[in-house]
Amino acid sequence: MKITLPLAPDSRYDHLAQLFAISKLAGSRKWLRTATMLVIAVLYISVNQSFALQGATQCHDPSTIVKSGNIYWVFTTGDGVYGMYSTDLINWTPSPKPVFAANAWPGWINAKVPGFQGTFWAPECKFMNGKYYLYYSCSTFGSKVSAIGLATNATLDPTSPDYRWQDQGEVVSTNNSSDVNAIDPALFTDANGDLWLTYGSFFGGIRAALLDKTTGKPANSTRFPLASGDAEASYVVRNGNYYYLFINRGACCNGVNSTYHVQVGRSTSPSGPYLDKSNVDLNNGGGTTILSSSGKYIGPGCVGLFQENGANYLSHHYYDAEANGAPRLSLGTLAWDNDAWPVISRDWLAAGRYEIANQNSGLVWEALGCSGAAGQAITQGTKTGQNCQQWNFTALGNGDYKLTNALGDLAAGTQDCSPAAGAKLLLGAYSGAFCQRFKIERASDGSFVFSSVDGNRVVEVPFASRDAGTQLGLWDYNGCNCQRWLVNAPGATLASAAANTLKGVSIYPVPAVQGRFEVDLTATGTRGETSVEILNLQGRLVHQQQFGRQTKLSVDAAIAPGLYMVRVRSGNAISTQKVVVQ
Repeated sequence: MKITLPLAPDSRYDHLAQLFAISKLAGSRKWLRTATMLVIAVLYISVNQSFALQGATQCHDPSTIVKSGNIYWVFTTGDGVYGMYSTDLINWTPSPKPVFAANAWPGWINAKVPGFQGTFWAPECKFMNGKYYLYYSCSTFGSKVSAIGLATNATLDPTSPDYRWQDQGEVVSTNNSSDVNAIDPALFTDANGDLWLTYGSFFGGIRAALLDKTTGKPANSTRFPLASGDAEASYVVRNGNYYYLFINRGACCNGVNSTYHVQVGRSTSPSGPYLDKSNVDLNNGGGTTILSSSGKYIGPGCVGLFQENGANYLSHHYYDAEANGAPRLSLGTLAWDNDAWPVISRDWLAAGRYEIANQNSGLVWEALGCSGAAGQAITQGTKTGQNCQQWNFTALGNGDYKLTNALGDLAAGTQDCSPAAGAKLLLGAYSGAFCQRFKIERASDGSFVFSSVDGNRVVEVPFASRDAGTQLGLWDYNGCNCQRWLVNAPGATLASAAANTLKGVSIYPVPAVQGRFEVDLTATGTRGETSVEILNLQGRLVHQQQFGRQTKLSVDAAIAPGLYMVRVRSGNAISTQKVVVQ
């Protein structure tokens, strides 16, 4: 679904800028209600440079990505709780309906938050107890009169007969005399399997509450202070022996003038204290900055971590400096340094030399003719291991790369520096032009999408050709395997050529709660008997189940929380994926 507004070309961003200014003057922490409506409506704004993710990428305060069936969902600030979904983590589409219909939000909210107008802030969603728990914030601007509520649903699929949001009422609330503000909910599970809620804003900082895992509401009245001052948008990640508290400080919601930035501290206890790299308590103004404004990415905030098949997708919003500060979704990656501190990056691939194979044809990028000369066409060819089929990746920051051929060191770019649909790829001397730079994003299946930084069209094999010698070009994203690329070190066996790989296996929910998850084989086309094996990271088999001629398999493994390998076998074909168990 596309929604557009009839804005004049020269004024298409002015409305957003004006609303940002109004929001700033009002002293609001979030967008005004009308601004949120406009943000949701203006879903497709053309800009000169690439943002790689496609479709409805505009959002503010994204929830952690949650998977329902084969679909990925993000909920954001918006009227009735706005949602958007993706089948591949590249292209995003608005939900056909909000959580709450217009002017039909739960009645208890009006009594608790007088003046509430229906714009819900910073939601969070988690699958547990066989259903989806969605937490949402209700407030008014510049006020501590706020509440966090909870709604549940058996599915996130709006077309399902089981789709029905049931409101569970208040989780926590605050008033003018409270020492904290009940907004920005986030959830995490500790090493004992206990569920925690963090919340709060610059009105008093961050608090944590232990939740009852069945009701999803506080188990007691104890609240633990985690971070003081202007901290908000909290999020906790457990890794190894530590809990990491991510917070935002600075000013949000001011477009290109936003100073929002992400800081972190860690603790060996879920309730703190959380200390930064200098051992300063976040309750005493501490916090190590790990993500701040860079290039077009202004004021990043509201992080969430989704883990699937060994990849860490770090979601957050930012204000796009190339679109007059419009808020967008970004998916980066989270890694850990030698001292077990988090490192956030938008660079999915390390600098180095690689071969690039098409997921549809299995053929690799090559400089046609292998002369290394300027003007040489970039085509797909049968892998030979020659230097003309190897490419040096140079990271330029924020997910942008220069790609040069190992034979002659000339750069990949488009003919006549064109961003148009159908523009062909060829070699040339690197000048730093946008047409010689590519944004690389990781799709859900582990393949990569390359988009020209001059516009947002992606590199594809035209007409999904499997013929060697076909010149590569740009086209609008459509999710075809001809637009997906597998990146391998030179000499490695190409993943696309592995005949015994069982493709199309989907595992959900992610993370798997208490070792229970579904394996969907519908897209594989297999109809034979299947086995599912779960191995720990030492390679020891910890669970195994056999299934008949089914396409949807229910796995129930009583295993401890942690990271596991799930191996699905059907005949001679195997699929292996990493799965987090909570």
